[in-house]
This record gives sequence, C-alpha cells and structure tokens, in this order.
Amino acid sequence: MVIEKDRVVTIDYKLQDSTGEVIDASEASDPLIYLHGNDNIIAGLEKNLLGKKAGDAIDCIVPAKEGYGERDEALMFKVNKSEFGEGASIETGMQFEAHGEDGAQIVTVMGIEGDEVTIDANHPLAGEELHFTVKVVDVREATAEELEHGHVHGGCDCGCEGDCGDGECGDGKSEGCGHGGCGCSD
Repeated sequence: MVIEKDRVVTIDYKLQDSTGEVIDASEASDPLIYLHGNDNIIAGLEKNLLGKKAGDAIDCIVPAKEGYGERDEALMFKVNKSEFGEGASIETGMQFEAHGEDGAQIVTVMGIEGDEVTIDANHPLAGEELHFTVKVVDVREATAEELEHGHVHGGCDCGCEGDCGDGECGDGKSEGCGHGGCGCSD
C-alpha cells in the first residue's frame, strides 16, 4: 500500500539542520504515526513521502517555505515583564507557550532590558532548511473515526479497528490498545 491522502503512515525519522546537527529523531522514542494529507506534519516532508510504501527510505531537504516558514521580523516584539506574572523568573533563551487569537504558540525570550522583554514568536525552526532521513515503517487505511477527526487514534496493530480501548484487545492483551476514543474535542 502506498502513501496517499487519508492513509495512516508510520515513519522512523531523523531531522538535522544544515550543519548536520540532529534536531529530532524517532530513535529516542516511538516512530511517528500520522494521517497523511491532513496537515499533521510539515508540507515539504509530506510531499516527499507521497507514493512511498513500507520499507522505502528517503533523504530529503525541505526548504523553509515548505517547513516552518520564513522568519517574520514582525513576530519579534517587546512586552513588559509583568505580562509573565508576578515573581516569574525570566531568562534569555527560555521558551513559553503563549495564547493569542491564532491559538497556542511557543515564544522565545530573546533579551531582557530593564522591565522590557524581547520575544520572538517565530517557530524556532522558521527560516531553516530541514534535512530529513526517513524510513517508512507502515502504511494502512485510516479508520472512519480517524478520518472524521483528521488525526490518528491509538497506535496498535491488533486489527481492532478502534473497538478495543475498553477491554480485550484482538492480540490477547487485556489492557486494550488505547483505540477506545481519542478524548479530542474534534
């Protein structure tokens, strides 16, 4: 089965910057499982995975515009220390989750001068060329619930099709596989 829109894809990956420094890798955790074509991973990587199948491996370079976008200097601004709450310890380089009209985003403290804190609301990888090494582990059809919600639920390969989260899993495990509902608000 090949990767195409609305298929669930499992990949092992390594992400490096243009100097070769490893930014992220699945080897330290579990493979990444996502619903292809539903904005669950960056567009440039999705484009490079289209048409691949389990066992395929790719090395690709994703330009900034297809990754986390170009840097936008308008997203650099100053706020008063009081915006962080009374007694908050703030240091250059710290990252915080901020909530605005576009939802939650990570902001980075770029500098502190008196009571003014310079914040960068660009994604930390904005403007960066991303170097991926990827191996496709699995490709499967998405469940109706996954398609409805636009993301993957659970992560077992027991063939339960989403009905084993509250009891016996199809592979004989009594704890279930976690497909019993995503708890999401979608």
